[in-house]
Amino acid sequence: MDFKDVIRKRRMTRNYSADPVPADTVDRIVAAGLRAPSAGNSQGLGFVIVTDPTTRGAIADLAGEDEYVARGFDPWISRAPVQIVITVSEKVYRDRYRETDKLGPGGEEIDWPVPYWWVDAGAALMAVLLAAVDEGLGVGFLGIHAVPDVGRLLAIPDHHTPIGLVTVGHSLPDRRSSSLDREKLPFDSVVHREIWGSGSGVSR
Repeated sequence: MDFKDVIRKRRMTRNYSADPVPADTVDRIVAAGLRAPSAGNSQGLGFVIVTDPTTRGAIADLAGEDEYVARGFDPWISRAPVQIVITVSEKVYRDRYRETDKLGPGGEEIDWPVPYWWVDAGAALMAVLLAAVDEGLGVGFLGIHAVPDVGRLLAIPDHHTPIGLVTVGHSLPDRRSSSLDREKLPFDSVVHREIWGSGSGVSR
């Protein structure tokens, strides 16, 4: 699939068939996440692939899927044949940046004005989403705030923080999210050339 088509087709899928996804396909999708940038080559990401129906159901319970279904939506969390939990470790990044080649001139750790572990985790997430679309699959994402205790359920180490749950499977028609009713902002209202406010049609 051409990259422009992958970008165009990427959407959050919230309904899946029961058809399984081959293990080698899942591995390729996760491998794409590993190709995301890693500050200092810290390699502080983790991925937990969940395909067992009982565990998938337990994760859906943690996410309150029953309440979601009661509002007229499909049980997309438990129904997705593959769930991928992406995690990131701030500790791994800080440990890496205490190594000799990353210390400041006075031997100090950098100030971390931006927590780049979150940046890298977001880049990995997008790589996984796009790789799933490239495989001809549907893919969705649920933020970790909606799945409390998933770290304990999956025995994720304390220093690794889950960022959320990716669902992967063969798409079925789903109920459109009301969020999609919100109009997209015009290109020139968010894209600026050389300096902020320089886009065509935008007053300075």
